[in-house]
Amino acid sequence: MTKPGRPGKVYLVGAGPGDPGLLTLKGKECLEAADVVLYDYLANPVLLQYAPATAQRIYVGRRGRGRYQDQADINRLLIERAKEGNVVVRLKGGDPFVFGRGGEEAEAVAAAGVDFEIVSGVTAAVAVPAYAGIPVTHRTLASTVTFVTGHEDPAKPATLLEWPKLASASGTLVFMMGMKNLPSIVGHLLSEGRSPDTLVAAIRWGTKADQQTIVGTLGDIVAKAEAAHLEPPTVIVMGEVVRLRKQLNWFETKPLFGKRIVLTRAQEQAREFSQLLAAYGAEPVEVPTIQIVPPASWQAIDDAITRLSTYQWLIFTSVNGVRPFMERLHAAGKDARALANLRLCAIGPRTAQELGTYGLSPDVVPAEFQAEGVIAALAQVGIRESHILIPRAEVAREILPEQLRELGAVVDVIPVYRTIVPTADVASLTQQLHDGQVAAVTFTSSSTVRNFVELFGGRDAVRPLVARVVIACIGPITAHTAEEYGLTVTVMPAENTVPALAEAIVRHFREGAQVAVSTRR
Repeated sequence: MTKPGRPGKVYLVGAGPGDPGLLTLKGKECLEAADVVLYDYLANPVLLQYAPATAQRIYVGRRGRGRYQDQADINRLLIERAKEGNVVVRLKGGDPFVFGRGGEEAEAVAAAGVDFEIVSGVTAAVAVPAYAGIPVTHRTLASTVTFVTGHEDPAKPATLLEWPKLASASGTLVFMMGMKNLPSIVGHLLSEGRSPDTLVAAIRWGTKADQQTIVGTLGDIVAKAEAAHLEPPTVIVMGEVVRLRKQLNWFETKPLFGKRIVLTRAQEQAREFSQLLAAYGAEPVEVPTIQIVPPASWQAIDDAITRLSTYQWLIFTSVNGVRPFMERLHAAGKDARALANLRLCAIGPRTAQELGTYGLSPDVVPAEFQAEGVIAALAQVGIRESHILIPRAEVAREILPEQLRELGAVVDVIPVYRTIVPTADVASLTQQLHDGQVAAVTFTSSSTVRNFVELFGGRDAVRPLVARVVIACIGPITAHTAEEYGLTVTVMPAENTVPALAEAIVRHFREGAQVAVSTRR
């Protein structure tokens, strides 16, 4: 549908080589403004989360082998969607102007009179070798670098590559999209006099958790690549700089390198966990099994806020409860000063940190970050005849309010959010689990366990899928729920926090032994 009065525009955006952290800030801004996103095989689909939920996502899967979208069709889609008044993002792996056919697409939209902009990306030609510990230039080893296509347009009448010059070049050679033609590339270079002792590295899926690097020489790299069943997408680096890999191999030596780890917590909460795991070298896969949404009505919490002066305690049992409560407080024309006479309790340090963003410091943070810890802490303080307000999820464990009432308190439990089961790409993850591509599945609450099992067809369907997968739970309550569904929990931290869970996962894979679950409290 054409959008009247609004000119369309095409952004040719480089998605980087695979690591989603290598997307540029401008690329992220373009995605956030997009009405339509056309993305290809080499663009990490995780980046699509930056596009609005209403944006149309079109896979145009350009791939080196097999069937793929014709370039003329891609050009036509870009032009048509832009002329309808849309902001169109063409998300391309690496950099659009480095062997990415971005020049052809820019020519097409320019000829059609469509406004366009180029948003450069981090090219795989540089980033992939870097993630393999190979700098493409070095002050003492290589003063020049040459980027070469390993897959010329088959319609050309003859090659435009000057093999004699490439063979005699003293710097680094980087071949893009050259895996299929590796024997031919090696043959041309050897026949033109390049030494068979020339160091070569072939790097598949560079910058991602399944990065694979094969090192050899011009004389044996073909045999080594065939033995390793190396397939595209691969970057091939030749030259003296390859020898630096032994010293500079920083990425593949990370403790969680090569591990794909599934995160099941809500999307708005997964960022911290994803960043921690990525820093350890893992590839986090966010598959939210819960979505935080407002309660059916705000009336109950609004009424409670009007009588805040009648309460002595305000208890937050989750970080999710803090923001909606504070937003309703502000909606009532109040701010943090309205809580001056209340004592605050946060179930754990992350919830306490969230309170801190509003200038609030909890009076009590229990040593044990769960309902039982709150009960023990408040029992020591003494809460008999205290009026307590607990803004929390619509459905939650009842042990906290029940035990507080047994201690003599008057407790009001009021929902400020509820959780629902979101839609998820179950088919894709099911295939990954079936193929053994997932190292671990993490659960940060009982809800994430129950919803995960529901999404994947129930207990009997889930158990064989995760039989070879490490199950990591944030604490004993979550672990107990997992075991009720027949899942074997092998990782659980001593402290119920996301950083501790990430560290426990690292310890498990580093030591090759299970983190003791018998330490449950």
